[in-house]
Amino acid sequence: MPARAAHRRQGDEGPVAADPAALDRLGEYALRYVKPGHTIGLGTGSAAGAFIRALIASGIKVRGVATSLHSEQMAREGGIEVVGLDEAARIDVTIDGADEVDSRLNLIKGKGGALVREKIVATASRREIIVVGFEKLVRRLGEHNILPVEVVPFGAPLCLRLIKKLGLRPVIRRNPDGTQTVSDNGNLIVDCNVDATLNARRVDRELLAIPGVVDHGLFLGIAHTVLVAEANGTIRIMTRSRTSIR
Repeated sequence: MPARAAHRRQGDEGPVAADPAALDRLGEYALRYVKPGHTIGLGTGSAAGAFIRALIASGIKVRGVATSLHSEQMAREGGIEVVGLDEAARIDVTIDGADEVDSRLNLIKGKGGALVREKIVATASRREIIVVGFEKLVRRLGEHNILPVEVVPFGAPLCLRLIKKLGLRPVIRRNPDGTQTVSDNGNLIVDCNVDATLNARRVDRELLAIPGVVDHGLFLGIAHTVLVAEANGTIRIMTRSRTSIR
């Protein structure tokens, strides 16, 4: 991804990530949810990128709604027609990644900096398919310690003060050269240090009540299916009934 939306890498003490070959298999597997003529939400990140590459290689004729400038560039260069929400009467399915997935298919997303567009596209989709390596599975959201929040630059000082009052320990994300990370929307990304005691429903409400917060990386009740690349090379399918999805 471009430097301004660079991923924060896990330390050596973290879980071992799925290898690129496993993500490629995952991307190819996700093609079974795609039909010619579909409008596809194109996610952002390494796993979503693997799907976009598989989609390009398949030659299936679809239209794409991109969740980032990076994904849009990948799709256009691969010959996929990219449209906006104003041109898409509906999004049939979105294929995206996640940073954490719990047993109820709730997610934390946003390490790639595209969380707002990802949530908009996910909400506009008839079906949200998440593709992840096994290391992204958690017992409780917050285990990997980071909850990204997108904030308006003008309101950042206020947002930081109010987020601190919630006990979330926010830090403005910076690029390797020390400059502040700016989202495709022109906003700042704030990484909040959290842990597995995170009360996701409460924090969801409290963050959105702060003036200047555009959105956050908690995706609660949005994913329909999660495809997991397991350590042994198999792909596990996790699903949730539609009645439990908002």
